[in-house]
Amino acid sequence: MDININTPALLFPAVSLIMLAYTNRFLALASVVRNLHDRYHNLDDTKKPLIHAQIKNLRIRMRIIRNMQILGVSSFIIAIVCMYAITIGKMETASFLFAASLVLFAISLILSLWELFISTRSIEIELSDLELDADD
Repeated sequence: MDININTPALLFPAVSLIMLAYTNRFLALASVVRNLHDRYHNLDDTKKPLIHAQIKNLRIRMRIIRNMQILGVSSFIIAIVCMYAITIGKMETASFLFAASLVLFAISLILSLWELFISTRSIEIELSDLELDADD
């Protein structure tokens, strides 16, 4: 594969935008955790198992989002190193680095999809809580 300096540069806008989306997910999740913490201390003991289910779900999601961000940043850094390799004429190394950057970015996106599925489970837990309230 013949690549030039513009090839890895194509990843910059994509990675930057996805990192912004990941940061927004993280901030939204942090807000949910804070709200859940406040709710937990105001609930009676019968409702606490639902909160425990939410906590388990949130811990998994936080780890996934952390890994998504690590992979996204790693992809970005490797794309920069790839551009440097192109600049100094190490084309074989640059091709390898570009492929590695793409793989890391793809894994990051796959984790994002996985986190999306888990987040729907979190919403289902909330809905089951509402259904219990409606039954009372």
